[in-house]
Amino acid sequence: MRFDKRELAAALAPGVLLLLAALIGGALFAATLEPAERETLAALLEPRAALVLLAWLLLSGALGALTRQAYLRWVAAAARLAEEAGVLLATDVERPLEAQGSAETRALANVINQLAGQRNALRADMAAQVQDASRSVAQERNRLAALMAELTQSVVVCNLDGRILLYNARARTQLRALSSAAAPAAGAELIGLGRSIYALLDRALVVHALESVQQRLQRGAAHPSAQFVTGSRAGQLLRVQMAPVRAISPGPSTDVTPLDGFVLMLDNITRDFADEAERDRLLHALTEGSRASLGNLQAAVEMLDYEDVDAATRERFHAVIRDEVSVMSQRIRQVSEQATQALKTRWPLEDMLGADLLAAACRRIEAQHGCRTAADAVDPGLWLRVDSYSLLQAVLYLAGRLVEEYGVQLLQLRLVRNEGRARLDLVSSGHTLSSEAVSHWETDAMHIGDERLALSLRDVVERHDGAFWFERARLRHESLFCLLLPLADGGEPLDAAQFVRGDSRPEVYDFDLFATSGQARDLADRRLADLAYTVFDTETTGLDPAGGDEIIQIGATRIVAGKLRREDCFEQLVDPQRDIPAAGIAIHGLRPEMLAGAPTIAAVLPAFHAFAHDTVLVAHNAAFDMRFLQIKEGPTGVVFDQPVLDTLLLSAVVHPQQTSHGLEAIAERLGVAVLGRHTALGDAMVTAEIFLKLVPLLGEQGIHTLGQAREAAHQTYYARVRY
Repeated sequence: MRFDKRELAAALAPGVLLLLAALIGGALFAATLEPAERETLAALLEPRAALVLLAWLLLSGALGALTRQAYLRWVAAAARLAEEAGVLLATDVERPLEAQGSAETRALANVINQLAGQRNALRADMAAQVQDASRSVAQERNRLAALMAELTQSVVVCNLDGRILLYNARARTQLRALSSAAAPAAGAELIGLGRSIYALLDRALVVHALESVQQRLQRGAAHPSAQFVTGSRAGQLLRVQMAPVRAISPGPSTDVTPLDGFVLMLDNITRDFADEAERDRLLHALTEGSRASLGNLQAAVEMLDYEDVDAATRERFHAVIRDEVSVMSQRIRQVSEQATQALKTRWPLEDMLGADLLAAACRRIEAQHGCRTAADAVDPGLWLRVDSYSLLQAVLYLAGRLVEEYGVQLLQLRLVRNEGRARLDLVSSGHTLSSEAVSHWETDAMHIGDERLALSLRDVVERHDGAFWFERARLRHESLFCLLLPLADGGEPLDAAQFVRGDSRPEVYDFDLFATSGQARDLADRRLADLAYTVFDTETTGLDPAGGDEIIQIGATRIVAGKLRREDCFEQLVDPQRDIPAAGIAIHGLRPEMLAGAPTIAAVLPAFHAFAHDTVLVAHNAAFDMRFLQIKEGPTGVVFDQPVLDTLLLSAVVHPQQTSHGLEAIAERLGVAVLGRHTALGDAMVTAEIFLKLVPLLGEQGIHTLGQAREAAHQTYYARVRY
């Protein structure tokens, strides 16, 4: 058992007091004796001095042990019971208290457990009533989420401070590209709940548009909006349309409803702008070039009307007409080719799960051609970047040719990885196909039933920068049409999926953030519940940052408006450019080959700094992680000057009588499930949940602001490092 200084002093105090009492009592007794009695007593005790001293020491020790046992039984047990009861009072932990100490203390623990059980029953009943009352709200929320998911436009909702409150999946995809210039390392994004839209868009443009909307509201416009075009750091053009979010006033309505925020609808018009510019150039070239040609044609035709034109001159004018007609035909052909190419490439490539593509293909083939299908050898984690519409048309076209010309009744579809790409096979059995006939299928315009398409199979393949071929597997009597397709960049973020709980719907929103705007106080005076936090953890090659150990992984998540944003996370492996001790690999499981090719800390640290911008840092045993970050400030030029909170110190503040403040011990005490231990993101998630449990416990002790929390943490026995 490990004691802090106060526990050690409490344990030794009874023995020390008994020793002092014995000394004082002996001195007082000796002072009351006459000189003769003293001499007699001395003569009597002198030969037995060692025995008397031993007996006195044994008696003192026994009394001290009994006193210490009484202290632990009556005082310490009651103090621990009070701390654990405080956890039950301030949190939703349902773990019963352990009965310890005296019979009275154990009886009190049983009574508290009974009261906690009654409270839990009342909470469950209240939760059921709230659930019944909120069904309509949940239905509206699901409708909103479904609407947001179906929108083809990027939508972002912000409060008046520019903090993001809502965004749909398309906005995340589009704005992720805009943030790549500021956050080059993988895992770092500048879009997330509670983040500032001004990290992506120019503040002046947004403020000007908001002022325009407010002016139109004051003039009585029913549905005011504003629009502007801006460029991103990546050289893209965005068309942004703004609409207001009006506040719901609890009092009587006024002529001008105040604003609570604004909605941004974003369109990337870079490609449209380039296409329009190219069309304008072609039309200009066509009209200007044709004007001269038409003039020459008109002059030649007029000259041919004269009867006195000799044969040589007439032939010369005929040559002019032929040349000008040829030039005009060439120009028209160029414009036609450009229009055809635009038709081929107008569909954007999007990420799609390969298994979903094959399932859709099977349904379409069976419905269109009445042919049985089977999807075999499908990699369930394979994500493609494809134009799903044209690709399904190509597969349906090939299936139709097989059914119509060879009477195929069963088709198999396979999808596997193939050297950094995806290979899609359409397989038929028992039929011998002609390679010469199949070669024409690739270049002919596709048709499905009576519908003729403008694209050929080769056009679809070229659109995907892929490859197409036909092969035979003679031993299995199979004929295969093979398509090589591009993989999605990075696929889905599967590494963090085990830590993300909740609905599978990708839309993220929290309208409670409307209440957090307008904070003007210093960070030290702001309430803990009002702050935004970045909770992070690092995995390292060892425990000695000054001795050359390096960071090999950084994981982080965010807490905004008192809620853990599991979907807003940062996770990045780091190449330490040094060896990793075997003892460390046994803990975190990161081997050198897993880190080969990962970015160095010089690239990752600026990205993490951007992720943690404008937040308070939180970590467990933060002195260790902060030391690694501070050592890299010089080489990278990145300074983490945010306030730091340490869950180890905060646990010691709220539970000073507990013997352990390790991450697992705190998690068990507060009812937090430990998942992904000794992975940077897993530990960050656990730390974040612990921090959310500690905030109300700090409030029970009168600690409500960031400054109060930091000062209380620095007063603990464990606070050996100040930030």
